[in-house]
Order: sequence, then structure tokens, then C-alpha cells
Amino acid sequence: MSDRLGKPGAFPYTRGIYPDMYRSRLWTMRQYAGFGTAEDSNRRYHFLLSQGTTGLSVAFDLPTQMGLDSDDPMAAGEVGRVGVAIASLADMEVLLEGIPLERVSTSMTINSTAAILLALYALVARRQGADLRKISGTIQNDILKEYIARGTYIYPPRPAMRIITDVFAWAGREMPEWNTISISGYHIREAGSTAVQELAFTFANAIAYIEAAVEAGLAVDSFAPRLSFFFNAHRDFLEEIAKFRAARRLYAGLMRERFGAKDPRSLMLRFHAQTAGSSLTAQQPDVNIVRTALEALSAVLGGAQSLHTNSRDEALSLPSEESARIALRTQQIIAHETGVTNTADAVGGSHYIEELTDKIEQGARAYLKQIEEMGGTLRAIETGFIQREIQNSAYQEQCAVERGERIIVGVNRFRQEGDGGVPAFRLDPALEQAQVERLRQTRASRSRSAVEQSLATLEEAARTGTNLMPPIMQAAEAYATVGEISGRLKAVFGEYREA
Repeated sequence: MSDRLGKPGAFPYTRGIYPDMYRSRLWTMRQYAGFGTAEDSNRRYHFLLSQGTTGLSVAFDLPTQMGLDSDDPMAAGEVGRVGVAIASLADMEVLLEGIPLERVSTSMTINSTAAILLALYALVARRQGADLRKISGTIQNDILKEYIARGTYIYPPRPAMRIITDVFAWAGREMPEWNTISISGYHIREAGSTAVQELAFTFANAIAYIEAAVEAGLAVDSFAPRLSFFFNAHRDFLEEIAKFRAARRLYAGLMRERFGAKDPRSLMLRFHAQTAGSSLTAQQPDVNIVRTALEALSAVLGGAQSLHTNSRDEALSLPSEESARIALRTQQIIAHETGVTNTADAVGGSHYIEELTDKIEQGARAYLKQIEEMGGTLRAIETGFIQREIQNSAYQEQCAVERGERIIVGVNRFRQEGDGGVPAFRLDPALEQAQVERLRQTRASRSRSAVEQSLATLEEAARTGTNLMPPIMQAAEAYATVGEISGRLKAVFGEYREA
């Protein structure tokens, strides 16, 4: 048992990646936020920082995620809806105005266009006079889970993987403190997977990214210390704690045994957690505060490095300021009032927790073996194996809820007439037109020849295999738009269509 457990801060990191864990440093408290125009989101970020968040977490709207400009006909009705609209460097400058990027860590939930958004962020930091080598943060940059669980992909899988490895290589030189990928199990779980499937499919994706980087000529220890993960903190309190512990042990073993990593930092699984959006209910929304508190506590007892707590009203609308404040206070109460930060791995040694940890690890390893035997992650995605496994689990869970075998308070038991509710946040429909107008002004004020030249250079790099980040930076600095840059890459790589 002791060999499987180890000590906190020691291989296999079951009990945490640092010896003191939260006694020496608390997790980063983030609140995922972004809506409307860059001005609207900038005001929300300053509000959150004033309330005690210790890092930003940026949500982008669907057009930005899909490489569409705000005035694209396909973007109509979606501009600023589920995140902030960022169409060019002009928007990013406004989004980050007054935020000292050398001192504030930023996580950006962006995938298909991650390289472009990272370029925009780096350019703003540079204009602030910041040293890019000191800038810290994360881009999600996890395209495989888009094919599996979310659907905001643009390019086919193989060129999309090339973009990711180009980011690894460029950021390793230019932004060594930046996490170049956050390999996400969160969305896999939100799509309906089990805890075991969440780990298995997340690590299957991680293996594919690491293999692609090694095949591109990168030494594993040159990029592995900047890999990070993003997991779901779901309903089953003890299972979630065990899941996080199993994840660390499984990852450490994979990195040492399969990839021959030598740097201890390459073996340490660092992860951000977010409470489960799919567990929130529109009925009796105040009860979501309780759900979120328990899910957040499981992430802390499981050893998260960063945490977002969902707001009570997210099953109804974007969070209001009051709801976001309550969600943040939930983290602060766990950190400062409960005493759970006084020891590392407070639940370690519990018979049930250790049994669950072993069981989850074994289940994830069995899936990884199965995926390997069918030809690897890309093959498992292309054949639909991973997608079907998730769909089957989601169906079984829904059936259990409908039969009353899985009790959801306020939904299939303990209902209440006239649930009441909380004031819903309403997005001003005029914001979309304001965003479109600013984009048009940006296009009118830039150098058309500089934009065209930079886009031609980017297209040539895409055709020849040159690292894409320098020409993306050049195009972004000339105020080429997200849609224009994505369009040039699309002209070379094509678009992915699910079979």
C-alpha cells in the first residue's frame, strides 16, 4: 500500500504533487466569465478581481471558438452569447485593459482558434511592457475532445494536431511559464461519461498529444512540465476525490513507463477543476449553491491546483454578479473556514477511498489498453468508439433518473410548486451590433496591404510545414481578424465534417 500511495509531493503523487499542498499555497481561485463585448467582460473581470479571485478564466463566444468574425452571417444571434466576442487584437486590447498580465494568471477556454487567441494575448502583454517569459496562464488547446464531446472544431484532426505541436514548440521558447494545453476531461464528463471514462479518454487524448509532439522532434521533458489538465468535480463526493487521486497516479506511471520522462515535473499531473454544470438544475436554483459547495470540496480534498465554482443561476442564464460573488465566496469559505487546507490528502488511508482510487485507476487502464489495441486515440475517434461509449453512459444515467433510481433533488424527488428563482441575467441585444460596428472600424483603420502580406505568409507556412505561430503573430499584430486567419488555414487544411 505504501508504494502505491507514497508521500505528498513524491512519486507516484497519489497524495498530491507538493509536500505541503495548501499549507504553503492555496489553489488559484478562478471564475469562468465572459459575455457580450470586450468592454462588458473587462468590467466583470475587474469586479471579480476586486472580490478576491486570484486568476482570470475567459469564456469566448461560439463565433470566436469556430473561427468566425462577429459580422459573419453564420455568427448572427450568437455574438457575445456564451462568452466574449473577440475578433481582432483591438478587442483583446480592450478585454485586458487595466489588468497587469505579469501578475495575473489567465486561463482561456479556446481550442480550434487557440493559437490565434494566444497570439493576441501575447501581443497585449508585450504592449504592456511585460516579459513574455514571465507570463503565466493556460490555453485549453485540446482539439481531440472537441471531436469527442463538444463539436467546436474547424480543421480535420491531423492538421489540427500540427497546430497544437507548433504551439508547444513556440511557447516552449517564447513563453516558458505558459501552460500550452489543458487536456480536458470536463467536457467529456458533461457529455455523459462516467468518472472512469472521463479519466480514460482524457489520458488517451494526452497520449496522442505527447506522441505527436515527440514525432515532431520535441523531447518529452521539454514540453511535458507545461501540460495541464481540466477535470470535472461531479456529484458523487467520494468517487470524485478518488478520481483525482487515481488520475495523478495513473499519469505519473504513464509518463515514466511509456514516455521515459526524467524530469519530476513531467510526472506531476497539475489540474484545474470546475464544478459540474450538468448537475445544476433550473428547479430550485438556490439549491445549486449546496451542490457546488460539495463538488468544490471534493476538488480541494482531491488536490486541485485551480478551481472554478459554478453559479446558482447557470441552468437559467449567464451568472449575475451576485451569483458569481456567492460562487467565489464558496471557495473562500472552503479555504479559510473549514480547516481542510491544514493537511495534505486529508482522506488518504481511508479504506473506501483507497479501494475506489484503485478501482478507478484499473478501469481507466483497461480502457487505455482497449484504445491502444484498436490503433490509438485518433482511430478510436474516427471509428466513433469513444463517442458511443459516452453516449451509452449518458443514456443509462438519464434512464436511471427517469426511473427514480438516481434521485435529483427538486427534479424527480422533493419537488416544490412555484420554485421561485433568482433574477436572470439578460444580455442586451444591442451588444451584437456594437461589436460588429467596432470590427468594421478596425478593418477600416488598418493597413490592408500589411494584412494581406501577413496572411499570404501564413498560408505559405501552412503549406510548407513551417511553425505557424510566428506568422500568426505577424498577422494578428497587423489587425488581421480571427476569421481571416482561420480562413487562410482552412484554405490549406480543409474543414472537418463528422461522418
